Amino acid sequence: MASLYSAEHRALQEEFNTTKLAELLDNGWIHETISEEEKKFISTRDMFFLSTVDPDGMPTVSYKGGGIGFIRVLDDSTLVFPGFDGNGMFYSVGNIDAQGKVGLLFIDFETPHRVRVQGTAKLVREHALMAEYTEAKYLIMVTVTKIWVNCPRYIHKYQKIDQSKYVPEPCKVTPIPTWKRLDIVQDAITPEEKAIAESQGLIEIEEYEAKVKRGEG
Repeated sequence: MASLYSAEHRALQEEFNTTKLAELLDNGWIHETISEEEKKFISTRDMFFLSTVDPDGMPTVSYKGGGIGFIRVLDDSTLVFPGFDGNGMFYSVGNIDAQGKVGLLFIDFETPHRVRVQGTAKLVREHALMAEYTEAKYLIMVTVTKIWVNCPRYIHKYQKIDQSKYVPEPCKVTPIPTWKRLDIVQDAITPEEKAIAESQGLIEIEEYEAKVKRGEG
């Protein structure tokens, strides 16, 4: 397995006298395949952070949430997760389609515990698994190149209170997000969404911003 470190990493390790520790982690801790314990952990997550790279090499990070187990481990080197309705930018997915390089960070804030993943990803528009994800628009398949458990030392403890009402579920109508009720976006959403927005009442940007501050987005 190729080393995780570049010349710049190694220079800093030498400067701060962590070379032996860094070598131990590089050679004995970071690995290429998903262990059984990592599979159990990943398969029971309801959120993770996804890092992608744009055409200029600029990284970006997005939050991905769903029901428990919405990200699946297909084998010892493959993960899959669905893409749901978003804001129309397709920023992370566009980066994946173009560059393919990804980083995933899975965190349990209650234990706490975390697992880091690096790999390559691809956009999949048609797959048998699509039928198993309510309202999925596409799937993202991730081929793992490096995976490791990361120290939880600085993770603050939090407790989950409730699941987002926007997570798609079978036999349940998913509400439209508040921003689709904005008067300024009505010409940019579908006629079906526009009809729902009008039935619930359109709002102006100031009201939307106030709702976001209250966590009502």
